[in-house]
Amino acid sequence: MKKLSMLIAGLTLASGVLAGAADQLSVQDPYVRLAPPNAPATGAFMVIRNGGDKDVKVLKADNPVSRVTELHTHLNEGGVMKMRPVAAIEVKAKGEAVLKPGGLHVMMIDLKTPMKEGDVVPITLTLDDGSTKQVDAKVVRPMAAPAPAPMPMMEHKH
Repeated sequence: MKKLSMLIAGLTLASGVLAGAADQLSVQDPYVRLAPPNAPATGAFMVIRNGGDKDVKVLKADNPVSRVTELHTHLNEGGVMKMRPVAAIEVKAKGEAVLKPGGLHVMMIDLKTPMKEGDVVPITLTLDDGSTKQVDAKVVRPMAAPAPAPMPMMEHKH
């Protein structure tokens, strides 16, 4: 009986460790940008909120639709915007990390199959304590750029 109690206690402790920081995170508005036909990559975006009392780092992401998944950011290098991998995305205690176009994001590289609008991509975020959080991100069409404001008509006097 003592061995059974120790086994149950060990499993309870292990399950608590596996849940860990992931239980303190919530994710709002997750989406994957619909890639143009034959595009090799796309991005996933979301807001990650940390309701806990300790800072949390997202160390990696994974999904079933791309062969490579990386955490990325955009940097301005000499006036040129470039994407670069980052080692982690920090989510401060009681704070949030905003993953958005032109900033931090999950880069999905070497897409295995084309996606279509409305598909749902499960993305697994792995945190610095080893716990994981699954996010279901809907595939959406990129928003079109706003049309330029109309130019005022020039007065012509003939």
